[in-house]
Amino acid sequence: MTNRDDNAEAPASVPSDTDAEKTVLRAVLLSADALADIVEVLQPGDFYRPAHALIYEAALQVYAEGERPDAPRVSAVLAAAGKLEAAGGEYLSSLTARGSGQGWNRAAARVQAIAVLRRTKEAAAHVESLASEGIPDDVDRIADIAQAEMLAATVRSREGLPPAYSLGEIMEDALDEVEAAGSRNGVPSGILTGFTDLDALTGGLRPGHLTVIAARPAMGTSTLALNFLRNAAIGHNLPAVLFTYESDRTEVGLRILSAEARVALHHMRSGTMTDDDWVRLARRIPEVSEAPLYIQDDGWPTYTALRAQCRRLVSQRDIRLIVVDNLQMLTYGTRPLGSRYEEISEISRCLKLLAKQLSVPIVALSKSNRGADQRTDKKPMLTDLRDSGALEDNADLVILLHREDAYEKDSPRAGEADLIIPKHRQGPTATITVAFQGHYSRFVDMAYPAAGKPAAAADNEKE
Repeated sequence: MTNRDDNAEAPASVPSDTDAEKTVLRAVLLSADALADIVEVLQPGDFYRPAHALIYEAALQVYAEGERPDAPRVSAVLAAAGKLEAAGGEYLSSLTARGSGQGWNRAAARVQAIAVLRRTKEAAAHVESLASEGIPDDVDRIADIAQAEMLAATVRSREGLPPAYSLGEIMEDALDEVEAAGSRNGVPSGILTGFTDLDALTGGLRPGHLTVIAARPAMGTSTLALNFLRNAAIGHNLPAVLFTYESDRTEVGLRILSAEARVALHHMRSGTMTDDDWVRLARRIPEVSEAPLYIQDDGWPTYTALRAQCRRLVSQRDIRLIVVDNLQMLTYGTRPLGSRYEEISEISRCLKLLAKQLSVPIVALSKSNRGADQRTDKKPMLTDLRDSGALEDNADLVILLHREDAYEKDSPRAGEADLIIPKHRQGPTATITVAFQGHYSRFVDMAYPAAGKPAAAADNEKE
């Protein structure tokens, strides 16, 4: 295969332009300046011929090392990786002998455009296959997958490249933010969680940030996330969405009513509500019903479907807060990603990127492993995050939830919970104590507001 002829054409049904790909590669091998521009337009996967993709990828590696990506250096990289034969062997050297590489800018744009057509056609074929095999109950899932795959197929590399800003421009924006913070007199700028000390520490849940809440099972991570959502949607009329994969929407609705009306959840479920309970419920239902809180309990939890739904809801409903309950129930959705560790790593990375793209805070719930159970004080640590250390790497804020009374029923701290902040990209770490009212399916702030009364006490006197 060392002298392979590269004149083989793609099937007529597959969009491709081998000549344009050759023109691009000649320019890459002859000029590092050309590669500096081409890399903004093309990725290795944009080439139709596998050999061309390998050559381009090797050229990028040489260029990243500060060397000129000429044919000998690129051949050496391919040989070291055992890929020289797959790249055509001597064919690589012959590329530079057959032309000058002029017109590479038009050729690169054409290769990119054809790659988009090719991916779109493949995505359309996959969607058609799903639709042909699907059943009416699957239509929402198929529509979400179709939207996600078409979006991925039509993204162009140049569109994903942000501009470079001078330090002077950055300093101007930074000073504007400092002045804006001063004008707020200490009021957090992010989405308030409803916990005074947590909001003071973090400035609220910030747009573009990924927050991970983790704990052992039955500690109350879902309840804490509902606290955040209730405070945003019911307390401040900010549109929010919950993607829940462990509970159905009716169960979530009952827990919200229990928390808002202060009616014991087990009384609501067992049919043992008192007249006073019904009065409390009747008072809260109108305001709760009008809150802009959306609940999605999809039975097919994939990241690709989640991404499509988030984009649609942010566009149509102006969503300001996204909660995902929980990461361990998600799969990536469009391709195998090796081990579960690798899959969770990729999902957490993508959630962080999605938060930045949508400029919305995303809160992701996760289970922690059994490490805390084996320690004397049972307190969770960052290393307890289950499935992937990438959760810690990708998160801007990590909240580990701990309740002593979950391990010791006679604990002197019964009814209290610790929000342990072991990672805070924008500020200090801390441990914040809140009250846990499990029978009402909620946590309550224990900080002292300006009025001089504990927030928990003030909350109990609302009605």
